[in-house]
Amino acid sequence: MNIEIPIYQPDLSGNEKKYVIDCLDSTWISSKGKYLPLFENKFKEFIGVKYATCVSNGTVALHLALITLGIGHGDEVIIPTLTYIASVNSISYTGAKPIFVDSLKTTWQIDPDDVRKKITVKTKAIMVVHLYGHACDMDSLSAICKEYGLFLIEDCAEAIGTMYKGKYVGTFGDISTFSFFGNKTITTGEGGMVVTNDETLFDRSVHFKGQGLAKHRQYWHDVVGYNYRMTNICAAIGYAQMERIHEFIIRKREIAELYKTCLKDSEIQYQGEAVDTVNSYWIFSILTPNGDSRDPLRKYLADAGVETRPLFYPVHTMPMYSSKFQKIPIAENLGWRGINLPSYPGLKNNEVIYICELIKDFFRKNENY
Repeated sequence: MNIEIPIYQPDLSGNEKKYVIDCLDSTWISSKGKYLPLFENKFKEFIGVKYATCVSNGTVALHLALITLGIGHGDEVIIPTLTYIASVNSISYTGAKPIFVDSLKTTWQIDPDDVRKKITVKTKAIMVVHLYGHACDMDSLSAICKEYGLFLIEDCAEAIGTMYKGKYVGTFGDISTFSFFGNKTITTGEGGMVVTNDETLFDRSVHFKGQGLAKHRQYWHDVVGYNYRMTNICAAIGYAQMERIHEFIIRKREIAELYKTCLKDSEIQYQGEAVDTVNSYWIFSILTPNGDSRDPLRKYLADAGVETRPLFYPVHTMPMYSSKFQKIPIAENLGWRGINLPSYPGLKNNEVIYICELIKDFFRKNENY
């Protein structure tokens, strides 16, 4: 059947086409051109950091952050198991070992107490992931990193516009990353950003992303670098998206509040908003009463024309990361029960209400769940 309400749809109704045509007319379509610095400057001003550099996608942003910090073979990086696979793979790319920790029941974010339990002499960094638009407990995590002398990396792919105690996420870590894939709060089609307040880390990230090209000698390369650069065309789209970022975030929060209101007296739980945080609700996520009801509900919604997707499966359960058996109970419970619902800015209020009525209707018809 044809899906009538997709899980996500980007809004490209601003100046995106105008700026892309400007790129084509200028012939600056690759990794040089005026929109790259325009986008970087606009983004770093919005987040509140000193330095930002564009890259070709969110996954390479994570890899670039890790190699910029010198993470490599023999090192361990602590990471929540409840995350998208790219966060974990980026650690493996460096030769370091990901060490999985559990989530908090309340916010679904990385559990600082479990982080402490997993620190060893090999631990070099903690990678926090602001999952589905909610902020992690940055006070506790920053304190742990300071106490043990660890780097703090923020994966903000799903949290553009998320705030913790009045500051945007991405400003707490030694180095932080963002993604601009087509389903993110702002998009460049494919793209990412690495941000930091440390000039040395910024210089290193620019150096590594551009094939390791020496700063003062043309076509001389002094490290093994990577081609992780963003195109001017992608940056043009991103710059146009940044012009409307507040509008997008406001609308996403409106959609989340409508979902909460409509599902208030149902069997459904949802990701909320902790004190001192502003959830940007990249995507609105719910929990079914148990794992048995998750997939039947998704099928029921799909049959009615509503696309959904499951919460991320805990990465420690996936074949390439499961050679050592582990029980990470809260993350597993969330992973088997969770559903992401449509949450894009163009979603209409009557469509949100329709989705909620379908969910409630499913449980009325299936009382055994």
